[in-house]
Amino acid sequence: MKKYTLKRILTSLFTLLAILLVLFILMQMMPGSPFNDEKLNQDQRMALYAKYGLDQPVAVQFVNYVKNMMKGDFGVSYNISKNTPISQLIQTRLPVSIRIGGLAVSAGAVCGLILGLAAALKHDTIWDSLATAISVIGVSVPSYVFALGLSYNLGFKLGWFPMLYKEKQALSSAVMPSIALSMFTMANIARFTRSEMLEVLGSDYMLLAESKGLMGWPLIMRHALRNALIPIITVLAPLIVDLMTGSLVVEKIFAIPGVGSLLVNAIQSNDYNVVIALSFIYSAMYIGIMLAVDILYGIIDPRIRLAKEGD
Repeated sequence: MKKYTLKRILTSLFTLLAILLVLFILMQMMPGSPFNDEKLNQDQRMALYAKYGLDQPVAVQFVNYVKNMMKGDFGVSYNISKNTPISQLIQTRLPVSIRIGGLAVSAGAVCGLILGLAAALKHDTIWDSLATAISVIGVSVPSYVFALGLSYNLGFKLGWFPMLYKEKQALSSAVMPSIALSMFTMANIARFTRSEMLEVLGSDYMLLAESKGLMGWPLIMRHALRNALIPIITVLAPLIVDLMTGSLVVEKIFAIPGVGSLLVNAIQSNDYNVVIALSFIYSAMYIGIMLAVDILYGIIDPRIRLAKEGD
């Protein structure tokens, strides 16, 4: 297991380096320039290129960028907030997106598991139909529709939560956007939990466990749900990154100062450093979560752990 984990970590590091190289090349190929101000003449643009090291060969720029990045320096913003360190921009926005995304993931995963379990254990009953209907609605209706409905009913009419994000009311301001973002996750988890639980409940080892006298919730939790969790975790992993890096439309509706709107603004203004930094952070989060999922596989299913130890 240790050998496998170390191998996966090294592979992840090389993958991140390759992603960074691709991002850097793509940014160089983008049309336009970060210095598109019509007031600047050619000499002034060349002076800015020299100031930020953009007049050097691409290979030299990339090596310098990697060296600085390893020190936690992602460079400065060219347009969005001129000469402001990107790490400073991200520090103020990323925690907001992570807070809201974390709440959305937690709520969606827990509610989805409960719905899926109810649908599987009460198969072909009204509870199964109700859970299936909720899942279909969650998958079909976009998150911004839920956001608008929640904002109007819970924010405007009832006044339970702030309609727009307020830093002084961070927790209450995060409730409605978290619920809106969690619906898709909840629906997907519920669907996969139901299908996997139905398959597990009809398996031979479940019949064997029942024949040994194991009944009720111990049978469900120790044998059925544990074996159904692996495909559920596989589905949940990429959703975690999507939610924790922010949803642009939901952020706009609730005026959330997250990283989603920062990325779009950076792309529109050709702020290369901000685009590369945020894209790299997205990639690092995705690879980190997938690495954690691989390790969880070995913890949940001993057969996978033994196979990894044998590699």
